[in-house]
Amino acid sequence: MKNSMKLSIVIPAYNEEGNITSTVEGIRAVLVRESIPYELVLVDDNSADATGAVLETLAAADPGIVVVRREPPRGFGRAVRSGLDRATGEVIIICMADLSDDPEDIIKYYRKIEEGFDCVFGSRFIRGARCVNYPRFKLFCNRIVNKVMQLMFWTRYNDLTNSFKAYRSYVIRDIWPLKACHFNITIELSLNTLIRNYAIAEVPISWQGRTWGSSNLHISEMGRRYLSTLLRAWFEKNLILDDLMAESMVCRTRSVVRAAGIEGRVADLERRLAALEEVKGAAKEA
Repeated sequence: MKNSMKLSIVIPAYNEEGNITSTVEGIRAVLVRESIPYELVLVDDNSADATGAVLETLAAADPGIVVVRREPPRGFGRAVRSGLDRATGEVIIICMADLSDDPEDIIKYYRKIEEGFDCVFGSRFIRGARCVNYPRFKLFCNRIVNKVMQLMFWTRYNDLTNSFKAYRSYVIRDIWPLKACHFNITIELSLNTLIRNYAIAEVPISWQGRTWGSSNLHISEMGRRYLSTLLRAWFEKNLILDDLMAESMVCRTRSVVRAAGIEGRVADLERRLAALEEVKGAAKEA
């Protein structure tokens, strides 16, 4: 099978010097095995340890690795946004730096995109999934938040808070700009995609809780941010969905035109049409 779509994997990292090398090596191994053209966008989110130096070493050994260094203030959402802004692939996957996501699932995502889906949502909570070492309290909060979103948006997807998802690049362009600065970007991405009715595949994934370092997700600090993002998406869905869908249609059409390689011809036709309209207007005035 020939893999023609370039894959960008965005990996935000904050104080991950003990995990990031194994994360990158594991991902590269499966991508090389499957002959998938790739770039790894590694985002150093103002790390206080040696993460930055490790990223530079990795980039020096692989031209497919791009390092993005962020300026303060830090924040998971800001790091993801910086990575997405830098990504150049036709398919974009957001992956954690802490070894929690299985590289084999990246291949599963890519193949689903090849089938024609716009996005792939991995779930840790459907048949065939594997979820290990999830702290009990965080798991309890996760299931409540996801159930609330299922009811509010009347959807079957049950792991919307998981950042490990795949998107065609035009989906990201459509929902841009993103606003979330912290882990609430996980639901901003999921919900903004969901309400625009993109073709989404859901697949079971394997997830492993970190064994080195500590999580940067602090539930006590995230409630108000998740709520803000959740309500904004809900109001957009129920009040201005027609506007969102109109812009989305333009974005999808442009992506089709770009893929077909006829951008120049379309632009020329648009210029000619504009000129004809001007002539018609001038004739009416005369």
